[in-house]
Amino acid sequence: MAEAARRLTALAEEVLGAPLPVRIRAWDRSESGPPGTPVLVIRRRRALRRLLWKPGELGLARAWVAGDLDVEGDLYQALDLLAGYFWERGEDAGRPSGPAAIVAALRDPKLRAAGRELFKLAGPWVPPSPPAEEARRTGGPLHSLRRDKQAISHHYDVGNTFYERVLGPSMVYSCAVWEGPEATLEEAQRAKLDLVCRKLGLREGQRLLDVGCGWGSMVLHAAREYGVRAVGITLSEEQAAYARKRVAEAGLTDRIEIRVQDYREITDGPFDAISSIGMAEHVGSAQYAEYAADLYALLKPGGRLLNHQIARRPLKDEESYQVDEFIDRYVFPDGELAPVGRTVAQLEEAGFEVRDVEALREHYALTLRRWVTNLEAHWDEAVRLTSPGRARVWRLYMAASALSFERNRIGVNQVLAVRTPETGEPGLPLRPREWRG
Repeated sequence: MAEAARRLTALAEEVLGAPLPVRIRAWDRSESGPPGTPVLVIRRRRALRRLLWKPGELGLARAWVAGDLDVEGDLYQALDLLAGYFWERGEDAGRPSGPAAIVAALRDPKLRAAGRELFKLAGPWVPPSPPAEEARRTGGPLHSLRRDKQAISHHYDVGNTFYERVLGPSMVYSCAVWEGPEATLEEAQRAKLDLVCRKLGLREGQRLLDVGCGWGSMVLHAAREYGVRAVGITLSEEQAAYARKRVAEAGLTDRIEIRVQDYREITDGPFDAISSIGMAEHVGSAQYAEYAADLYALLKPGGRLLNHQIARRPLKDEESYQVDEFIDRYVFPDGELAPVGRTVAQLEEAGFEVRDVEALREHYALTLRRWVTNLEAHWDEAVRLTSPGRARVWRLYMAASALSFERNRIGVNQVLAVRTPETGEPGLPLRPREWRG
């Protein structure tokens, strides 16, 4: 008789002490759980083995990427319900959270029978191989030039056409700035680029460095609208090729140079302004002081830095911070998030005067939801351009990230900093939020 879903529901409720908030459909087509909710589809028993071998986010991520686990219905609602069930209840009670809570609970002698039942349902006790989309670290110290290039390649060198389908015509892969949710994604991304240019006070003839230039959208906007000469750097060969093509098509090769280069390798400063948009998350806490010092050294006195960076909430014990396993293995290898206060402090320690911090948390949630909509609208093509697993990675990480921004688990901030000259004159208006150059 098909009954796996009923048995799994009963086990979850026995082990975790609360009713499941979603419905389950198991590999034997059985279903159990509250009707009218999203359905957690366990396509193969291998999903359970992945969770038991790697109890926690990594096991769950591998099951999702491999297609062993899926969701039917509203993905955002499912993720929200499961986050509350697995993670937040455990955190609030000071207990293990996430799928690891199941394994922790099974150590209780009273639950040994439940543990045996779960292992029986999981099938042959052989560790499943990780999906092919998981990042393979091939060596080099953390945040060395070689390893950082490998990490960037894992994320960005998955095909420019794939990113066109997800990002849309703007080809901007960072938080947009929205006048309202009725705006188009392209309008909001243009507004963000122009806001950065105005905060930097760009003027014709100035020299701009864009660190982590992506597909060239920032340097193109700055050169076209503000008349600057720009250098854009990226570690992605595919991004650089795409950006150079766009620059040539725009007739701006005399004003824009695109390089495959690390910020630590730049020797032809100084610049009048530096933009770093969605790049500093890759730098890492151990490397951040050098990042800040290098950018400070590359600016002229009076020059401005606009640092646009995702931030996490501070922890009571910062030493306990752990990188999200799913993001680290499948999305941004070696990426790290820091609280905005720490970012501001490190920029100041490098010599910068921080003049403004603008929080854009809700704006990123809107941006991510538009990207998910784009991906879903081009799903079959996205799968063909990359792989089913890669498309599933992007859908999960963008949807989960949208919820994290909406729930204030993470934020994003634009920090404007100045290399203030010895005279103490920062070159900013008295009311900088008017951004009049």
